[in-house]
Amino acid sequence: MSEDPSKAQPLVVDRTAFEQQLEELRAREKAHTREGDAIAAARRRLPMVEVAADSPLLGPDGPMTLLDAFEGRRQMIAYYFMWWPGRPAAEQCEGCTWVMSHVGELAYLHSRDITFAVLCQGRNTAYGFADAQTSYEESMRYRAFMGWTMPWYSAQPSLESLLVGRELGLFHLVCYLRDGDRVFETYWTRRRGAEAVDYSYALMDLTAFGRQEDWEDSPAGWQRLGQATRTLGGAPHWPPLSEEQAIGRPTAQWPRVDAGRSDDLGATGTGPATEPGHCH
Repeated sequence: MSEDPSKAQPLVVDRTAFEQQLEELRAREKAHTREGDAIAAARRRLPMVEVAADSPLLGPDGPMTLLDAFEGRRQMIAYYFMWWPGRPAAEQCEGCTWVMSHVGELAYLHSRDITFAVLCQGRNTAYGFADAQTSYEESMRYRAFMGWTMPWYSAQPSLESLLVGRELGLFHLVCYLRDGDRVFETYWTRRRGAEAVDYSYALMDLTAFGRQEDWEDSPAGWQRLGQATRTLGGAPHWPPLSEEQAIGRPTAQWPRVDAGRSDDLGATGTGPATEPGHCH
């Protein structure tokens, strides 16, 4: 194998040897799938805990409740979006931007009586809340800049109770069940658990070079490009961002900027003075 990462590649073998090793790996993949099915079955048998159905949210038409966000459906999956109040688009959470950029067609969820909604937190882990309405309006402008269409609310008015016992400002994925006018929490996850929403990592994992991130167990000499969620530039070169660089933009912003969309969030940069950095 070449010491030049740009030249590194898998060993070349004949078709018979390739198919033999692939079949061995396939057996592990099938076991992994069956274990995933078993975990999902156990998840369906979890108990649930009641949460306040009247927990206040902010929506595009003003104050509303958690119950309203169900849009009449029986279940809801809520993604709790991190947010830098008062900061420009380029400094917003690359991880949450990555995850939400994969959310498109919701009809399949709706066909199973499931609503998907974003609950913007109005804060990042680095510091506390700013004005709830102002932060929500900034986040709505970000949603418009990104071209997202999923329901988008602010959970800031009731975040402490909705994420009780969890790290406020860190992204979470939470599942709810409605029984009439009562609401119950049935499951929640965070960090890599949120990969359930995206497909880019899953597709990268199928390729020879994988995600090309530093933590991966890859052959010696494999190219490492650091995180994929924030880059120094867009097409055609997509210059990577090292973990030490607190610059660049969330990756999916570059095509929007190139298309001439405005990323003006109305933010004045009046949030607490901090060094811009990664969101997680």
